[in-house]
This record gives sequence, C-alpha cells and structure tokens, in this order.
Amino acid sequence: MDEEFEDKVVLVTGATSGIGRACALRFAGAGALIAAIGRNEQALANLSQEVEEAGGKSLLLQADLSLAQEAKRVVEQTIEHAGGIDVLVNAAGHIATGTIEDTSLDALDAMLNINLRAVFYLTQKAVPSLIERRGNVINVSSVTGLRAFPGVLAYCVSKAGVDQLTRCAALELAAKGVRVNAVNPGVVVTEIHRRGGMTDEQYDSFLDRSKQTHPLGRVGQSKEIAELVFFLASERASWITGASYSIDGGRAQTCAR
Repeated sequence: MDEEFEDKVVLVTGATSGIGRACALRFAGAGALIAAIGRNEQALANLSQEVEEAGGKSLLLQADLSLAQEAKRVVEQTIEHAGGIDVLVNAAGHIATGTIEDTSLDALDAMLNINLRAVFYLTQKAVPSLIERRGNVINVSSVTGLRAFPGVLAYCVSKAGVDQLTRCAALELAAKGVRVNAVNPGVVVTEIHRRGGMTDEQYDSFLDRSKQTHPLGRVGQSKEIAELVFFLASERASWITGASYSIDGGRAQTCAR
C-alpha cells in the first residue's frame, strides 16, 4: 500500500459512483481517511467496505449538496469527527440536455446549484481547515468547461464557472499555502449520462460515437481521472495551482465534425 496520505483526511463528494468513487478508492489505497459524501445510504455503506479493503478508513455522510445547509453540515461534521480536511475533491456532478431556447430557469438553477454553487460553498467552508493544514482542492470540471458543445448549455456554463472559480480561489489562497486545481475529463464511463436522462441504448450509441470524437480513439475510465486527481493532491504537484488539466483523449483539441 502506498501510504503517502496516511492519516490525511480527504473529503470526496459524489463518492459513491464514477469519478468520485474512483478517487475515494485511490486515496484509500494511500492510507487516507475518506469523508465520503453521497445521497444513497446503501451505496455509501458499500463504498465503506471497499475503502477498508483498499487500506483506508471512511466517514460516511449522506447529503444533498444542492442544499446549502447540507454542504455546510458535511464540512462541519468532517472537521468535528476527523479533526480537519487535508484534501477536498469536488466530484459530485449533474448533467442534462437543453439549449438556449429550451433550458428553463429551474433547470439552469438545478445545474448550477450542484455543479458550481456547491463547489463554491464547500470550498469556502473548508478553507479555514485547509489553511491550517496546508491542504488543497481538486475540482472535477469537464472538457465542456474549455470548449462549447451544443445541446448541454447549462452544463457547459456550470463547468466553465468551475474553471474560473478554480483560478480565482487559487490566486486568493496561494499566499496561505492552499493549492486549488481542476481536472477536465472528456467522456468517461460513469452513470452521469444515464442519470441525466439517456436510455441504455442512447448511452451505448453515445459511447460508440465518442470513440470517433476523441483522437485517441476511446473513452476514458474513472480510474484514469482519479490518478490525475491523486497526483495533483500530492507533494509531487506542490508547485502547481490554478491549473485546469485536460484529461480527455485529445477531445479539447478537436473542431466540430
């Protein structure tokens, strides 16, 4: 077991599936205590067992992070039970289709609440502990934060906001010893698109099409994103802050086709 994060506290949102789950298990393998945030109680219980098998410990916190009081609570409970926060991984996310013509204000608000507002508020509430422990933040953004894609306007806007939040927070916290970075994945095999309304048939077709739109000829896996998140949180990245790292098989380099 790599024990680089032994006795460190890593708060991971969206920890029960996809990229969040992969991040939780990667840090657990390095000996961390994982403050796992998710909405599904059974999924959290399942994750707890996996975290322990990987070599870590877990603190399970069920919450709906679209609600400000819930975001505040999970930070407070993590600090109360674990003593502080060394790394904050904002991996919880939501996606839905919609254009400038048909995206309702309610749909826009729902997207921004979980993808951007929660990231802002969790970071703000964690900052005092991060300063005390000279910790860092990694935000899971998207290729859509860097490039425009049709039909997912609110999602693109929310992720562009995450990238700018990352840069602003990094600049403001640098003198206090806190680093803030983002990762910008392309299409990764997770549950987010199905939860956003895709049928299994539509999702299979989307993944197949994505092999053509990503220059490396395939989609990504959650473990690949977790490795980059882990690196950015580590001492090996001690001089990196305010960065948005593309990890997308080359997708951000392409033009529409």
